[in-house]
Amino acid sequence: MSIEPYRRLLRLPGLRTLLLVGLLARVPSTAMGMALTLHVVHGLGLGFGRAGLATAACTVGMAVGSPLSGRFVDRHGLRPVLAVTTAAQAVFWSCAWALPYPVLVVAGAVAGLLALPVFSVIRQCLAAMVPLEQRRLGFSLDSMLVELSYMAGPALAVAGMTTLGSGPTLGFLAAGLTVAGLTLIVLNPPVRSAAEREEPVARVPRRQWLTPGFVALLGIAASATFVLTASELALVGTMKQAGETEWVGLAVGIWCAYSLLGGFVYGGLSRGASPLVLIASMGLLTVPVGLAGGDWRWLVLALLPAGVLCAPALSSTVDAVSRWVPAAARGEAMGFHGTALLVGGAASAPLAGLIIDSHGPGWAFAVAGAVSVAVAVVALPFWRRRPRPAQRPVPAEAQEKVAAG
Repeated sequence: MSIEPYRRLLRLPGLRTLLLVGLLARVPSTAMGMALTLHVVHGLGLGFGRAGLATAACTVGMAVGSPLSGRFVDRHGLRPVLAVTTAAQAVFWSCAWALPYPVLVVAGAVAGLLALPVFSVIRQCLAAMVPLEQRRLGFSLDSMLVELSYMAGPALAVAGMTTLGSGPTLGFLAAGLTVAGLTLIVLNPPVRSAAEREEPVARVPRRQWLTPGFVALLGIAASATFVLTASELALVGTMKQAGETEWVGLAVGIWCAYSLLGGFVYGGLSRGASPLVLIASMGLLTVPVGLAGGDWRWLVLALLPAGVLCAPALSSTVDAVSRWVPAAARGEAMGFHGTALLVGGAASAPLAGLIIDSHGPGWAFAVAGAVSVAVAVVALPFWRRRPRPAQRPVPAEAQEKVAAG
């Protein structure tokens, strides 16, 4: 496996800066859920049920707001959206520690609606800055950096809450999100390539790209986070049953390392694979993982085949969005993609928890993997009806002439 393709990729103007900013900017975003949960449980002295309701309200807001913010980026540019969302995050997280629980839930939903769109923005900018032939490599590298952010963010939230308490930790979180937003505003990375910016401004009807095939892609993306969230909960549940919870951090770290390795190898391959194949394979390889229950080391080893497909599977869905959707609608499409990832994880957590409590962690692996395979089978007939590769949009004036003639 040669590292030269990555070297060539990182020589692209501005790309190193974008990836570094994306890595650091995503850390506070990945810490939000854990910080809010621990604040409700420990800071307010309420249970995990109410903490789950607060995080669910925030997640619903994010799911609704993600495509909306992407649409505003397409129409009005990056800076106005970042200015509004950065201000909203700064206000909410700096005040969250002092809010009564009912107000916290409502304000959390609004903050989710106005969440800083750092994930979709970085991906949209990558699609603009990286040539088509290098995009799979670029999105694979981005997925690897996302793994690093998720390894750091929640861990920092736990460390802050247990040592500093709610007020200082949420204050640091507000500062981190503010710095992330302001950095992106100053950097102002392009959301369209130089060639795309030279094209006339055009309206892109949703029916041009929001096809049954694109909806199937969103379903496949949701099933990926469904199986990953369930696998994480099942892994923790298995180790808790065995009385080895002190090793959970190491086990999750090894699992993330599998994904990093898979993303590195996949990005350097001469040809990619269909998201349908990658995610169905990841689900199929997850089904038997629970059979290795008992010693956590065997369980982590059993996660290797599915784990190495994690980053390739997720990056392939982003790559597909960038190729299928015209540049003028890419922000909204990336927003829908982000919503699909959120919905998959949010739907998985309660179902996996119910299965773990009633039938054991092994069944959670099996059911989650089977669901992912089933979604791929359902999506297969619609896959041929996917949008054509993104083409130059027709200018509005030309559309009117065609309609008149």
